[in-house]
Amino acid sequence: PTARVKDSVDEVITVLRDKSLGREERWAKIGVVINDSFDFRSMSQSVLATNWKKATPEERQQFVVFFSQYLEDTYRTKIEAYTDQKVDYVGETIRGRRAVVETIIVTDSTNIPVNYKLKNNEGNWFAYDVVIEGVSLVSNYRSTFAAIVKNDGMDGLLSDIQTRINKYKASEQLPASKAVNEDS
Repeated sequence: PTARVKDSVDEVITVLRDKSLGREERWAKIGVVINDSFDFRSMSQSVLATNWKKATPEERQQFVVFFSQYLEDTYRTKIEAYTDQKVDYVGETIRGRRAVVETIIVTDSTNIPVNYKLKNNEGNWFAYDVVIEGVSLVSNYRSTFAAIVKNDGMDGLLSDIQTRINKYKASEQLPASKAVNEDS
């Protein structure tokens, strides 16, 4: 599991350091790494919890697609802030088909613990949760999305996530054009 996380993190760092890549090309390459490293179906199932069982197969499928896109968009902005921090791999616990890989992102001013929870799917390890400074990504989204489903149903949740993705895409256009102007 640690080797799997390290390979994925190293791949993302290599892409981020490659100054020959344009922004879109960089994000496309990082998107491939994210999609190859995460089990979005398991993540989606955990995030929806009991609502997963209540959702139709079509709603489940659409949620997995939207949620994976939303996570990728959200983490692009966080990854973009990367400036040669060091990642230390400090521990690994394996229990059957599940594992936790403990890492620490070392910055100039602080150490940020990031633990990856992985699941072995047919011989390959895939992340299904990331715990940053003690906060589980899955738990965080579970409470947010459960409230939306309670008030607006699955249709409301799917609409909400689509709106979040659209807002992100709209805001992403501004920095990109601004960056072009700054470079001129």
